[in-house]
Amino acid sequence: MLDTLECDRGRLARDPAYDGRFYTGVRTTRVYCRPVCPVHPAQSRNVRFYPSAAAAEAAGFRPCLRCRPETAPFSPTWNGSRTTVARALRLIGKRALDGDAGVGALAIRLGVGERHLVRLFTKFLGASPTQVAKTTRVQRAKRLLGTTTRPVSEVALAAGFGSLRRFNAVFIEVYGRSPTELRRQRSTANGSAAAQ
Repeated sequence: MLDTLECDRGRLARDPAYDGRFYTGVRTTRVYCRPVCPVHPAQSRNVRFYPSAAAAEAAGFRPCLRCRPETAPFSPTWNGSRTTVARALRLIGKRALDGDAGVGALAIRLGVGERHLVRLFTKFLGASPTQVAKTTRVQRAKRLLGTTTRPVSEVALAAGFGSLRRFNAVFIEVYGRSPTELRRQRSTANGSAAAQ
């Protein structure tokens, strides 16, 4: 249940802590708003509080064009952005960007534009889809190098790299040593631990 006095204080203060937690329906205009709406606040006697945008609409209010309630935190649209990134991460984990596949093809699979997908990744992860895919491939390769005896060329292909040359270059860029050096270093460390 919403505490009317608390909601009214949050609305009048335009407190961002309440954004997405409740919506204010103004009886005189039949418009509902977010608590952070920049419009001059209505008198307290003319407002009603609703736990969701859907509840406000069901009560006969229409969304404010200034504060755009559909963009409030915890709204389906807001969650949709996170959901899109989560879906993209799952597809990248399943090698959606390995080989010749590009970010454009991934964006089409997700039903969004390529630039929008890059913006979402930058906002939520601080890196582009390509960077995330590169990190995923390198980490996959490092696990394979440490847990299998497969030749380095097979590890490169199994990890999703298109060529051994690219695999070596990325590995050196990330770890500061070649895949062979890393494997040799791990073998030496494991042999020393076993000897003790």
